[in-house]
Amino acid sequence: MSLSWLSIVRLGLVQMALGAVVVLTTSTLNRLMVFELALPAVLPGLLVALHYGIQITRPNWGYRSDTGRKRTRWIIGGVACLAAGGFGAALGVVVMEGQFLAGLLLSILAYALIGVGVGASGTSLLALLATSTAPHRRAAAATITWLMMIAGIAITAGVVGANLDPYTPERLLNIVAIVTLGAVLISTLAVWGIEARVTQITPSRETLPFRQGLAEVWAEPKARHFTIFVFLSMTAYFMQELILEPYSAFVFDFTPGQSTSLSGAQNGGVFVGMLTVGIMASGLKLGQMKTWVVTGCLMSAAALGVIAMLGQSGPGAPLLPAVVFLGFANGVFAVAAIGSMMQLAGEGREAREGTRMGLWGAAQAIAAGFGGLLGSASADLMRLALGTPATAFGTVFIFEAGLFLASAYMAWQVLDRTPARSPSPILMPGE
Repeated sequence: MSLSWLSIVRLGLVQMALGAVVVLTTSTLNRLMVFELALPAVLPGLLVALHYGIQITRPNWGYRSDTGRKRTRWIIGGVACLAAGGFGAALGVVVMEGQFLAGLLLSILAYALIGVGVGASGTSLLALLATSTAPHRRAAAATITWLMMIAGIAITAGVVGANLDPYTPERLLNIVAIVTLGAVLISTLAVWGIEARVTQITPSRETLPFRQGLAEVWAEPKARHFTIFVFLSMTAYFMQELILEPYSAFVFDFTPGQSTSLSGAQNGGVFVGMLTVGIMASGLKLGQMKTWVVTGCLMSAAALGVIAMLGQSGPGAPLLPAVVFLGFANGVFAVAAIGSMMQLAGEGREAREGTRMGLWGAAQAIAAGFGGLLGSASADLMRLALGTPATAFGTVFIFEAGLFLASAYMAWQVLDRTPARSPSPILMPGE
C-alpha cells in the first residue's frame, strides 16, 4: 500500500525537526560568531560549508536505503546525529569566547556531525516519500513536507529570537538543548512504523555495486542536466544565508534577537511562497512547474536588488518587508524545483529513486556550502576593499541576483514544459 495523507504529514514532522535544528546553525550561531565575537564572516562560512560538503555522501545514503527496508533506521539515527551536532555547535560558540582554539575544534566536530545527520536522515526520508507515495499524490506530498520544514524553520527562528534577548551563553545552551532533544523525540514518534506498512516500488534486494548504480543514474541525460541546474540555482539560493543577519546588524543596528526574528520572517515568506505554488499548481492546475521555477528565480533577483539598495538608507529602512518578499520569491522557486525533483526521481531505471534523490541532494548540499562560503568570503573581501558595510554587502547581493537570473535561463532550457512522466504505480501486495 502507499502512504496515506496522515503518513505524509507525519513524515513532514521529520522535515520540520530537521529545519528547526539546522536554522540555529545558519542564523543564530552565525550571527553570534560574526558580530558578538567579531570573527570574520568566512569562519562560520567554512563551518557551514563543512557540513554541506560532508553531504556529498548523500548518493551513498540513498543507495544504502535502496538496498532494503532500512530507511527508518537511517532517518532516526541521522536526526540523533544532527541533534548532537547542533548542541555541540552552540557549545562551540560559547567555548570560543574564552578558548578560541578549543571552541573551534569542537565546532568542526559538531558541524561534521550535522552534515552526516542531515545526509543520512534527509536523503532516506525523501527516498521513502518518492518510492511509497502514490503517483497522483507526489507533487502534493512534496509541497506538504517542505511547507512543514519551512514552518519549523520559521517557528524556531521566531521563538528563539523572542527568547534569546538579553543574550547570555547559558540562555543559548538551554534553548538549543530544548530544540535538539525535541527534534529527536518528534522525529522518532513521527516515522515509527510507517515504513513497515508500505510496499515500495523499488526491489528490497539490490545487489549492484554503488559506483555502478550511481554511474547508471549519471548516464541519464535528464538526471545529469537537472543536477547541474540544482547546483547553479542553489548556489544563488544560499549565498545570502550567512550574510543577511550580519548585514542587519552592521547596517541596520539589529540586536541578536531581532536578527534571528528577521530570519524567521524570511522563512515565513518562504512558507507563503511554497503554499501559493502548491495551491496554484497542484490544486488549481495553473501553470507548469517550469514556469513557477523561472518566476521564482526572477522575483528572487528583484528582491535582492531591493535589499541591496535599502542598505544605502541605513537604520530605519524597511528591511523586514523586503526580506519577507525575498523569502516569498525563494519559496516559489524552491517548491517548484522540489516538485520537479519528486517527479523526475521515478524516471529512468527503476530501483534508483534513492540514488537519484541522493545525487540531487549532494548537488544541493555542495552548492549550499559553496554558496554560503562564497557569500561570506565575498562580504569580507568587499568590506576590506570598499570600507562601507552597506556597499560591501550590497555588492554581494547584486552578484547573487545575477546568479538567479542565470538560473532562470537554465531552468527554461532544462525543465520540461509539461509535467514529467509519472513512474509505474505502486503495487498493492499480491498484484
